[in-house]
Amino acid sequence: MSKILNYGSINIDHVYKVDHIVAPGETLGSESLSFFAGGKGANQSVAIAKAGAEVYHAGKIGSDGTWLLDTLAEAGVDTDFVTVSDGHTGHAIIQVNREGENSIILYGGGNREILRVEIDAALEHFGNNDCLVLQNEINETPYIMKKAHSRGLRIYLNPAPFSEEVETWPLELVNTLIVNETEAAGLAGLSGPATGEGSLEAILDILADRYPGTDIVLTAGKHGAYFAREGRRDYVPIVESAVVDTTAAGDTFLGYYLVARNEGNGPREAMERAARAASITVSRHGAMESIPTAAELD
Repeated sequence: MSKILNYGSINIDHVYKVDHIVAPGETLGSESLSFFAGGKGANQSVAIAKAGAEVYHAGKIGSDGTWLLDTLAEAGVDTDFVTVSDGHTGHAIIQVNREGENSIILYGGGNREILRVEIDAALEHFGNNDCLVLQNEINETPYIMKKAHSRGLRIYLNPAPFSEEVETWPLELVNTLIVNETEAAGLAGLSGPATGEGSLEAILDILADRYPGTDIVLTAGKHGAYFAREGRRDYVPIVESAVVDTTAAGDTFLGYYLVARNEGNGPREAMERAARAASITVSRHGAMESIPTAAELD
């Protein structure tokens, strides 16, 4: 099986349980405060490991976050390519309301201080047909994409959180693009997130035309998940569960989808397995600790 490298963020999550997401100008009390290991990149690495694959994580933390390395290692993630600086680890301020919906503020910290020499050193250990996973929570992402492509890696990109800067990246190098409604709408040139089956399918058509030769996977919450590549389309519905916290649902989906595809499954089969895993994640509190193991699905 191909090796998997995730070059992504590692955060300390500050999770506040609230009645509702705070509004502009509002002061709101929190029912609780919890600290977790997080970061979209780290969550996805844990999802890949729990799905049963060997995964290597690359990134940067500050001296205040060395405990995160133990947490990742305990989940089965290889952290040999994570560097430690004298600065601060990235962190997230996460509000979770009574319906399990969340709102997140990110501070980059070490995630935004990655050096090209560190990137080159990590990529030296990977080559043709290996997988690279990327998000939008670290710096130098376009450089990583170009260097990885030159070495023959297959690139899985989840451009989250979405920003206009993503459109300047060499997206033609991406093999699999995994997006939610907001990210899909942004890449399609729309001003707001897609809603409803018709809008989602229209956006899929735009993205498939814009990025020919790229697998497009669109996760749409209660509307399920869609796959598009040129003229092919696939769809899987949501797996119903009691929603407690949606924080790592998308990361779980990506991890399980990637592993299933890497094991030779088709898009529909991979999405079905990923949807089952995500339905378990949203039924639990927290981020990476809420991600199920493959044994729980089997």
